[in-house]
Formats: sequence, C-alpha cells, structure tokens
Amino acid sequence: MDEQTARREIVRVGKLLYERSYVVSSDGNVSVRLDDGRVLATPTQTNKGRMTEDSLALTDLEGRALNDRRASSELAMHLLIYREREDVRAVCHAHPPHGSAFAVAGLAIDQPILSEVILTLGCVPLAEYGTPSTDELTGAMLPLVKNHNALLMANHGAVAYGADVWQAFDRLETLEHTAKIAILARALGGARDLPADSIEKLIEVRERAGYLDERARCQACGYLHQTRVVCPAGERDAVTAQRGAANGKISLTREELIELLSQAARVRP
Repeated sequence: MDEQTARREIVRVGKLLYERSYVVSSDGNVSVRLDDGRVLATPTQTNKGRMTEDSLALTDLEGRALNDRRASSELAMHLLIYREREDVRAVCHAHPPHGSAFAVAGLAIDQPILSEVILTLGCVPLAEYGTPSTDELTGAMLPLVKNHNALLMANHGAVAYGADVWQAFDRLETLEHTAKIAILARALGGARDLPADSIEKLIEVRERAGYLDERARCQACGYLHQTRVVCPAGERDAVTAQRGAANGKISLTREELIELLSQAARVRP
C-alpha cells in the first residue's frame, strides 16, 4: 500500500473506532506496514476520532522515528506482530467494551458458538497480563501471534491484524460482536456449542475459500480439540513448546505424554 492511501485509511478507521466506542480519549492505536517496509502509525496522546492525515507518525521496523511525529508507546506490539507474521500489513489495537470485559474477566473467546467466527476469525486467546508499553506485554503475546488473527490481553484490551487495515478492523469488530453475543447468551442460560463434525466442515470451507489457512489449525482453543482436524506436521509441537517456555512450564504433546507414561510403567523398583 502506498503512503498516501494508508494515511487516508488509518484516519477513516480511527474515526470508526471512536464512533463505535471501541476507543475513548487517546486510547488505542492503528498501524500499516507500507510496501517499502516503513510503518505508518497513529500518534501518541491523540484521540483517534480527531486525527488528520498529516498527524501520523512514520517509523522503521525497529520503531525509529522517520518524521517529526511521535508514535504511540504501544507501537512495540505492532512491530512484534509484523516480525512474526510476514502476511500481516495492518494492526488495530483498541478497548472494545465486550471484548475487554472478557479480557478483564480472564476469559478467552474460544467457544464454537458462531459459524461465521470459525470461518473468518478463529479462536481469540487470552495473553497473560503484561504492563502496557513494556516487554512484559510483547513477551506474553509472542507465543500466540503466529497462529491467531486477534488476541485479548488480560486486564487491557484487544488487538487484531490482517492483510490490510480494513481486514484488521473487521476482525476487531467480529471479536467485539462475538463477545457481546456470548455475554447475552450467558444471561439467557448459556450458549450451545456447535458439534465437532460441524466445526470440521467449517474449517474445510474456510481453507477452500481462503478465509484462513492451515496455520489456524494450530490454535490452542477448546473447540479445535473437539475435532479430528490435524495441525500441519511439526507446528503443534513448536507452538506447544514455545507457549510452555513463555510460561515457565514444560508442555508435552499427547504422544509425548503417552511415551513418558509407558516408560515409567516399564521401570521396576
């Protein structure tokens, strides 16, 4: 995307974020990775509904300023996502009320209650709490970025990303809409999960249609564990090990656990 188009679209998305109460005051931030590798980002301490095209900050992929505008202090989370995901060209971070309610309650959005969400977004995991604008936050996000297209951040908010700024915004909007429906369903006695065979069919459809690729099979969410869908070879092990390392824990795959128990059973006192 060229710089002028990116400036125009960031401002439009900023207005939508503010008008829909996904951000208030100077909350949230939006960025776009330009074709030449530079990053165009919303400025710090600026209301997203009142930005102008010439108020945006320009940096390199290390966060070094390339103009006289100061980027948000949370730019580090955007840069982490760009480093981990070559396919991502835009990031939206906001505090949508219902999605953020899940985040402060310590809950992921990972139940298979809406077919559209399985098709277009996938599971939204909860990253452990990290102080905003520090390495704590990006460290908590790191194990989850590769195989998810949106994250909740504990006691903070949400971030979504995609191939362009509109896909990033649409994924954030889907996250918020899903959280709202889930909360309403709980007030009515609880939501009913889709059956495993229906989830498998939806995963097949989304891959054929190009909504999500095979990386989404590696999502560590409850509904994928109900199905026979298999993560691409090696990816699940890598994701499990990386997540365990980030949490200071040792994680085993099912096959590794069975082998370990089998060895233990063969040991004689």
